[in-house]
Amino acid sequence: MEQVLQQLADLRKEIESLQISNAKALEEYRIKFLGTKGLVKALMGEMKNVANEQKKAFGQSLNEFKQFAEAKYEEWKNGVGESNGTAGDIPDVTLPGDAIAVGSRHPISLMRNRMVQIFQRLGFAVADGPEIDDDWHNFTALNLPENHPARDMQDTFYISTNPAWLLRTHTSNLQIRAMEHSKPPIRIVTPGRVYRNETISARSHCFFHQIEGLYVDENVSFADLKQTLYFFVQEMFGKEVKVRFRPSYFPFTEPSAEMDISCLLCKGEGCSVCKKTGWLEILGCGMVHPKVLDNCGIDSNKYTGFAFGMGIERPAMLKYGIKDIRLFSENDVRFLKQFTGAV
Repeated sequence: MEQVLQQLADLRKEIESLQISNAKALEEYRIKFLGTKGLVKALMGEMKNVANEQKKAFGQSLNEFKQFAEAKYEEWKNGVGESNGTAGDIPDVTLPGDAIAVGSRHPISLMRNRMVQIFQRLGFAVADGPEIDDDWHNFTALNLPENHPARDMQDTFYISTNPAWLLRTHTSNLQIRAMEHSKPPIRIVTPGRVYRNETISARSHCFFHQIEGLYVDENVSFADLKQTLYFFVQEMFGKEVKVRFRPSYFPFTEPSAEMDISCLLCKGEGCSVCKKTGWLEILGCGMVHPKVLDNCGIDSNKYTGFAFGMGIERPAMLKYGIKDIRLFSENDVRFLKQFTGAV
């Protein structure tokens, strides 16, 4: 112990004799005495070699030396800071401040919010729910029983440990849950992310976003559906956009239709985006199938309803002139900065 105490005294004299006048010398001092592998740390390791009856006295001496070394460091640190200061380091408070970087909403969020706002003006409420759901809510209750060929229309991601559960392929599962737990009238939109096992390209992705709508009440007709969608298109794309309905097939609606709008890029003249037709398909729709109502405990003899669904990426691509759907999920700041202040 006497040898270590003598070493502490010698180190103390060494520190007192030092003249620290610049940042480099100060850093060298810190590393030598106070660093992770410095002398103070090494001397603390000697505690295990000191007899038990001497540990208290040794600890006090070591702690005093440590405090002395740290105090000298702070003293020199303040002195070096003052000596290195120049008039040029004093900020000019009359200069304008640096601009603060402002973030922006994602274009998908912008489009989703805009769509929701339009339908809310028609009295639709927003419903949310699970992205992982069971087969009943995603398929069977929607009139797609097991082995139904229409299931092949959607390549599904199943949970490997329990194939009865899956990543939802549409937000229609939320419509089923709403009809199971609510009584008509029901008027909801269900925006959210969906998943399908598709090849990723400029026009498709394995996950994307949808917004679907459902209205169930007495005496709901296809005319109500058409007027709702006419209003949406005019509010979203402008009153000059033309609309057409084409017969289609969906197992959960009857009759079913697909809705096209005149191409916004070529104004209906024909271009590569609309494949020279002048029309772009934006959604599918139809009257809710009576079996779907019955599956959810709603009397199909008393109530009718309509449903529609569309992707959010495609309208966003049309509105903002985006030609590659992959840009939405690449998190490229250069891409996202373009939407600062967009609505």
